[in-house]
Amino acid sequence: MHAWRDEVTPAAGACVMATGIISVGLHPTGHEVLSKLLLALAALIWLLLAADFADLLVRDRPRWTAAAITPPALTAVEATTVLGTRLSLLGRPGAALALLVVAALVWPVLLLAVVRHWRRRGMPGGVFLVCVATQGLAVLAVTLCLAGEGDWLGDAALACFGLGLLLYGEALLRFDVRQLWTGAGDQWVAGGALAISALAGSRLMAVDRWAGTGHDVLRTVTYVLLGLALAWYAVLLAAEVRAPRPGYDVRRWATVFPLGMTAVAALSTGAADVPELRTLGRVLLWVAVAAWGLVWVGVVRPRDSAPGDDRGSPSGVR
Repeated sequence: MHAWRDEVTPAAGACVMATGIISVGLHPTGHEVLSKLLLALAALIWLLLAADFADLLVRDRPRWTAAAITPPALTAVEATTVLGTRLSLLGRPGAALALLVVAALVWPVLLLAVVRHWRRRGMPGGVFLVCVATQGLAVLAVTLCLAGEGDWLGDAALACFGLGLLLYGEALLRFDVRQLWTGAGDQWVAGGALAISALAGSRLMAVDRWAGTGHDVLRTVTYVLLGLALAWYAVLLAAEVRAPRPGYDVRRWATVFPLGMTAVAALSTGAADVPELRTLGRVLLWVAVAAWGLVWVGVVRPRDSAPGDDRGSPSGVR
């Protein structure tokens, strides 16, 4: 196996995101043992990445700073919230709240650093992580709210939900559409950001005190977001078929996460009154599981890096 440190870029946090969201998806579909195994794996990788992140801060501050201003740095926030969401569903609200606090403290620091260094255009799919990280906070906060940990968490989740949608619009203006055919995997975040927004919306719909008009608005917005996420899924899949990109790249974890997130969003949105969405979600979940397995094959398979290969670059983007 190639050296672990070669893969420890900010983009490597998407491995936790991908593993964690598949664990979340397996929970309501009745595969609890497999879900818990993936949760344990995601937690282990999160701890390893957190330790390396702290070590890099002490050992090489300039490199840490250079990495922290790139969009993939925000995978740290989303990885933490995905892990917290699964722990909350497991009945561990204390641990989930602790992770929410960690994510909420890190999020504004990284978000401001990333936004300050945005380019006006021509950015890869990682630019959408500003939305993903913000919606991750919304999902974890509303999950804890529904678990009875405080109504204020629902209000905070709603605020993050709205901000996340605004950030998506800003990111879309800067996204290089050519990444659909040339991206190394993170172009899928363009759809994954909408999928996690739909998941946040579906969870917010379940908050009782937002009945009536508020519920109707949330329901409409959520279904629109899910429809757009599924449209992105189809477009991105067609682009992969038209311009195949075989071979492993750490950014392929940023492909698996949107696959899993779209499945979970469909499962959650269809839980109330659309059984067809639940069926679709189950199918898409196993697509994500298959993709997750293929990327792990790429991780463990020995390979030689080509001259000029940037897979170990601090930014995690080209």
